[in-house]
Amino acid sequence: MRERSDKWAIFTVVAVGVFMSTLDGSIVNVALPAVMQDLGVPMPTVEWVMMIYLLTVSSLLLSFGRLGDIRGRRWVYTRGLGVFSAGSLCCAMADSALWLIGARAFQGVGAAMVMSCTQAIVVDAFPASERGRALGVLGAVVASGLTVGPALGGWILHIASWPFIFWINIPIGLGAAVWANRLLRNRQVDVTRRESFDGWGALFLALGMGAMLAALTHGYAWGYGSAPFLSLMGLFLVSTLSLVRREIRTPHPLISPSLLRIRLFILPVLAGMILFAGLFTIIFLMPFFLMHPRGLSPGDTGMIMVTPFIFLFLFAPLSGALSDRLGSRWLCTLGMAVLTASFVLLSRLTPEASRLEIAWRLAVSGIGTGLFIAPNNAAAMSAVPRKFMGVAAGTVATVRNLGMVLGIALAGTLFNSAFHALSGGRLLKVYTPDLAPVFMAAFRHAMSSGIAMGALGIVVAFLRGRDEK
Repeated sequence: MRERSDKWAIFTVVAVGVFMSTLDGSIVNVALPAVMQDLGVPMPTVEWVMMIYLLTVSSLLLSFGRLGDIRGRRWVYTRGLGVFSAGSLCCAMADSALWLIGARAFQGVGAAMVMSCTQAIVVDAFPASERGRALGVLGAVVASGLTVGPALGGWILHIASWPFIFWINIPIGLGAAVWANRLLRNRQVDVTRRESFDGWGALFLALGMGAMLAALTHGYAWGYGSAPFLSLMGLFLVSTLSLVRREIRTPHPLISPSLLRIRLFILPVLAGMILFAGLFTIIFLMPFFLMHPRGLSPGDTGMIMVTPFIFLFLFAPLSGALSDRLGSRWLCTLGMAVLTASFVLLSRLTPEASRLEIAWRLAVSGIGTGLFIAPNNAAAMSAVPRKFMGVAAGTVATVRNLGMVLGIALAGTLFNSAFHALSGGRLLKVYTPDLAPVFMAAFRHAMSSGIAMGALGIVVAFLRGRDEK
């Protein structure tokens, strides 16, 4: 079959899109101080340059996955690269914060189109016996985008201004779109179906997801009884109820009820959300530990925080290849157990810990994640009928982002609540050495919640049962 004969060419063109969209989620972080100074805006405003991208991507992934099932994944993927490139052009030309935030939302639409199709295109191109390996290498591409982003952003800022972070996307994105359009034409990913796209359902889903993610992200800072938080949660509830009502009545819903009855799809999706919530509990809290009680510089902190992604990059392809022979159940259960062990190890850190002692504990979290991701995604994607491959890929990606946000929100809430209670009502705005015991107690409290989260993840990962052959 021609599609299988040039499977790695298809993988490469998909990897370009994955790398670009992942890179742009992390590379901008380094540029935020320069953007804030150049555009003359306060920090709460410039935070939305990063936030709006993540919210847009997360809110639209599932809808674009469904559109790919109907309109064809080549159509969605190639146009997603075009929209992403156009959004990058708008970002590079921005001369105000409002323009840049709007352009980032536009760019996020393109990224959502790209990311919603990638796993489905890879699964279509590879036989079942090689999907784990391919998805493992794809996981390594994601890890490389997250790892390279801050370093590449810093290098660009050293030799040029922040708009060049966006200029470089344009030729790469347009070139990849042309290549993908030629390579994927008249293949399985080009198949269309005569079904209507539920636009109202997509709107309700986007509003609900965006409102919930924004509320969870800013809930502690605003206060859980504040008007902004309650308004966003109200919008989430109304949108969700409207979505459920719409999906029951429409002949072609965004999510087919039959998918919800597939055990080997639902449980891996749930386990993936738990894993990413745990991982981002670590990713969120560790920089505060490294810079405050440990006293490291921002540069040294950044170097140490790359550790989990390096080991994710190394172990994801290996785990994916093993899953093609062993299945996903035991590898995913082991990966979740290793991540849980990293919480135990990190909870025992002290401010006097050496850099090596910190780094190898973070490496354990990266190994656990690397062992888990590829087998889990391969199991979920292989369990659904081919006609639902796009919406399945969108669901996996959506739940991954939701897990990240939940992990950050949970870690921030637990840490800040414990710190506030133990310090007699103080907040961690200005750190002083006398706060070290309070900080470490709050830190261990948050890590203990990670242990409980990991234990739940072990059970969910194991309950999936054996993979279907």
